[in-house]
Amino acid sequence: MDSSHVYYIKQQFTLGAFPALIAIPVPEPSSPDYTPTIVYKARAYLALNDPASALALIPSDTENVALRAVAALANGDEGLETLRDLCIETEAEGEEDIEEWEKEMVAVSAATAFIRAGEIEEALETLRDAGKAGNETSAVLSQIYLSLSRPTTAQKTLTSALRVNPDALVLQLAEAAISLATGAQGTSEPYSAAISFYTEQLANPSVSSAALLVGRGVVRILRGELAAARSDLEEAESILSRGQTDRGMDEVLAAMTVAAGLGAGKRGEAEQLWSRLSSQYPSHPMVTDLSAKAELFDSSAAKFEVPQRAVAAAS
Repeated sequence: MDSSHVYYIKQQFTLGAFPALIAIPVPEPSSPDYTPTIVYKARAYLALNDPASALALIPSDTENVALRAVAALANGDEGLETLRDLCIETEAEGEEDIEEWEKEMVAVSAATAFIRAGEIEEALETLRDAGKAGNETSAVLSQIYLSLSRPTTAQKTLTSALRVNPDALVLQLAEAAISLATGAQGTSEPYSAAISFYTEQLANPSVSSAALLVGRGVVRILRGELAAARSDLEEAESILSRGQTDRGMDEVLAAMTVAAGLGAGKRGEAEQLWSRLSSQYPSHPMVTDLSAKAELFDSSAAKFEVPQRAVAAAS
């Protein structure tokens, strides 16, 4: 069982409270909490797009497989082979000294790197072959299936894990993501699992997470609760601004643009938000998708010839 300290840092990481997590001091190397703290702080730095700080945190001479896996993940494509080797090492027989959570961290880090490299099938195989699947392994596996438009498989994967540990926060988060993607399937209230999860977690005074607010804001947009959605998104923007972090601001702006466009407010507000999003985050999926559609429209319009006006012949 995790100590209260490890439980707390896992909670902060899972709920996207990365600035708060990186501010947590590291215990003494002799503490049993030392390695998990380094692992999750380093992962938080990676989530904030700061691999240099993640690598600086991990001892260069470490032999711990979890720390080596996170370091390899921080090295991008250069770390792929190291991660493959670590997967083989942790799956080998006679490795009783490696704890289960460390094996899971290797598998999840490797799968994350493979996804980033576009190796989706290798990521799936890595997680499916990870032996006894842990909570995070099952959560990540379900999210990969969800990204492949296979929500039924994603839910099946998650349901099996929830039977074993229904209170696991990372599994509940993954379940909220499935609810967000599938909407009202099999429920009387649209997006009920998602809205319940986000609202419950936001009531926790020990968590300050823009990601949770954006999640609930998106659910509220889908439910047509635009005023409440805008309130969540404005608070999320405020949290990111106070934390002086750019990570996640693209999602805030994208959701705010949609909320403003659907609402009864001034059209200029939606256009201003779109201008900020498209100029500051040109690679955001919504920007690239709409830009491609605009280019296609312009190309098609240029090829279209307006037919001459028909003139009735004199009888």
